[in-house]
Amino acid sequence: MRVPIDRDPFADRADTARPLWRDVFVWPARWIHPPEPPAPPLVVAYRCRVELPSARTVRLHVSADERYELFLDGARVGRGPERGDAANWFFETYDLDLSGGEHMLVARVWSLGPDLAPAAQVSVEHGLLVCPQEEELLESLATGTAPWECRVLEGYSFSVPSRAGLSGARVQIDGARCAWGVERGEGEGWVAAEAGPPGVDGEHSRYGVPGHGLKPAPLPPMLEEPRHAGRAVYVDEPACAETGEVRMTAENDLPEEHAAWTTLCRGEGAVTVPAASRRRALIDLEDYYCAYPEVLLSGGAGARVRVLWEEACYDAPRPGDGAKGQRDEFLGRYFHGLGDTFLPDGGERRRFEPLWWRAGRYVEIFVETAEEPLTLERFGLRETRYPLEMESEFEADDGRLNGIVPIMVRGLQMCSHETYMDCPFYEQLMYVGDTRLEVLATYAISRDKRLPRKAIRMFDASRIPEGLTACSYPSRGKALIAPFSLWWVAMLYDYAFWRDDLEFVRRMMPGARAVADYFLGCRNADGLVEAPRGWNYMDWVRDEEWHTGTPPDGQWGVSGMINWQFTLALTLLSELEDAVGEHELASRAGRLAGDQTDRCHEAFWDEERGLYTDTLDGRCASEHTQCLALLSDMLPQERAARVADALMSEPDLFRTTIYFSHYLLDALGHVGRMDAFFKRLEEWFALPEWGFKTTYEVSADSTRSDCHAWGAHPLWHYFATVLGIRPAAPGFRRVSIRPQMGPLRRARGRLPHPAGTIEVELQAEDGRVTGEVTLPDGVEGEFNASGRAKDLAPGHQQVG
Repeated sequence: MRVPIDRDPFADRADTARPLWRDVFVWPARWIHPPEPPAPPLVVAYRCRVELPSARTVRLHVSADERYELFLDGARVGRGPERGDAANWFFETYDLDLSGGEHMLVARVWSLGPDLAPAAQVSVEHGLLVCPQEEELLESLATGTAPWECRVLEGYSFSVPSRAGLSGARVQIDGARCAWGVERGEGEGWVAAEAGPPGVDGEHSRYGVPGHGLKPAPLPPMLEEPRHAGRAVYVDEPACAETGEVRMTAENDLPEEHAAWTTLCRGEGAVTVPAASRRRALIDLEDYYCAYPEVLLSGGAGARVRVLWEEACYDAPRPGDGAKGQRDEFLGRYFHGLGDTFLPDGGERRRFEPLWWRAGRYVEIFVETAEEPLTLERFGLRETRYPLEMESEFEADDGRLNGIVPIMVRGLQMCSHETYMDCPFYEQLMYVGDTRLEVLATYAISRDKRLPRKAIRMFDASRIPEGLTACSYPSRGKALIAPFSLWWVAMLYDYAFWRDDLEFVRRMMPGARAVADYFLGCRNADGLVEAPRGWNYMDWVRDEEWHTGTPPDGQWGVSGMINWQFTLALTLLSELEDAVGEHELASRAGRLAGDQTDRCHEAFWDEERGLYTDTLDGRCASEHTQCLALLSDMLPQERAARVADALMSEPDLFRTTIYFSHYLLDALGHVGRMDAFFKRLEEWFALPEWGFKTTYEVSADSTRSDCHAWGAHPLWHYFATVLGIRPAAPGFRRVSIRPQMGPLRRARGRLPHPAGTIEVELQAEDGRVTGEVTLPDGVEGEFNASGRAKDLAPGHQQVG
């Protein structure tokens, strides 16, 4: 089983035979590889027989490049390594309870290379590293010392469909060439593996030496649970294998076969496809899944089984030409899909699965047989994701609020893996702008801080010398979205206040200061930020003034939006500096925020309209800029009121999409306009009518991603804005509760807190909010509603 550790396992290992400081942190194991490894893509099996005189627990530290599956006596015990970068190359630790006698340890390792691997997959060079903790086991188990053998596995071929985007290659597995039983170390062709460089502790590795900087995996193992889900909603006998060009119609449907395919998906029966025939079955999983599909096949030599995944069906034979429409509908539409192909060899009960998980709501199983019938004995899923569950509770008398909670939670879960992801179907990259909102939603439903902490840490590791973070990371490249670096500062601020871990925050502060200094270096002679490097994305606004998400004048000129975002980031930086005890630096950041506010007012204020424009010539304005100005808390009261009025009434503002609506909802709560707050939530209230199982990327009528967890941010607002529960001090050591219930008459919630749980139950009547509040031990705060303030003590109390 996996066990968590938080430091290098060999940091205390004394070795007087190697006195040089540079060698102190070298592991007692070496990376291994085949004697003459082919260029990627390649899949390699490694095996090691070990015999123990008696039962014992063996602790192993395991890593590989790019990915591995670890098997003990034929049973899978783990996958990895957790995604990172070369300087943060993670290893997993396993405690294996072994009986006395002989055991077979096998690792299947694959390296796809830069052309086929997901964009988020970093690589140094192919290899496997296994090291036991106990010194007496080094000779029998450590790679580079023990007699490890390897064989390059045939039967795998890879390709990247155009729609796969940055998520990597799909695989075809040829059963006639497969090494069946390799997970048990069976078969011929094994040769001695060659040793490469030693493993090196990533925290203290030799300066300037390239390689894998080993660090303990900071996350728990990913969920991997068997699921028998879904039902067959359509079955036909297509005339060709290119089913994406074949419209699904009631006339072609074979409803009499639905039950058999449904039984297959639920693990209750098999389906046999006759010789020389085709079948296509569309399976509605009835929810969104990230999973490893597994299909068990018997017979059918020369057949082809294709398992494709899709988020929804399209109304055109090319995805780019059509729309998705209502997501429950499929008749009259086309299924395109991304997935994998399996070629059975005629053997009995052959189990096929891809090397990486797939994502979507719909699965198409296409079977084309040759001269033999093929039996699908079983089709199942192994659902995988970060083990994030909803620990909080929220309920209100408006059932629409309650009804969309599962959709938002599912979207967040599907975008939470070894990193957060923008979307599981397409890119599978962790972007800063997406991740900040995903992290806030995580704080609203769970007290787990491990994935948020890793996200902050990895973005800090991505920073270029000038100070900016990469826009997405881990990644083979370092693309820049300069405004996202400002959101990373905000993410660090959120962590400092919503989680009690200021020592970690203190270690991240040099990065936050570097981001601010970069933007200070972008100021022109008028003191305004001008044309930061990279793609200055802010939101997916559809307008000719916006170019691929970049606001007016945001790429080459001076953007009011970006300047106000920088102002907001400086105010957050000032609070962060105070939180970590750097009061002089806090004063500096506060002074800079004040100066930036003055510059923004001089350059962008439109007195007649009572708002801030997006451009120096005043030709356009947006909700985005008004929200950022209000959230900076730098506006005088009268001016803030005018901006709030303009935000409500100005007809020509560029509107926020589902992503940036987080900042709109936050601003509306900030100025007490809950009527507009609840009206904007109507976009989410419509999700069930459209058939969504998760929140989308842009809009319901878009063909872009149907699963984008940045749209889960209302989960945070339920607690932080409606119930009004927010930190009043770093580490959430004090609580402020300022409910804004709008049209609600009743609302209650339980929010995970670093010290326990905050419970709030409120009623609103005749303009007065009353109720009950329970705070964890040692936590105090203030309740403020209906113009009344009340100090809060630990434990249960009446309020209002």
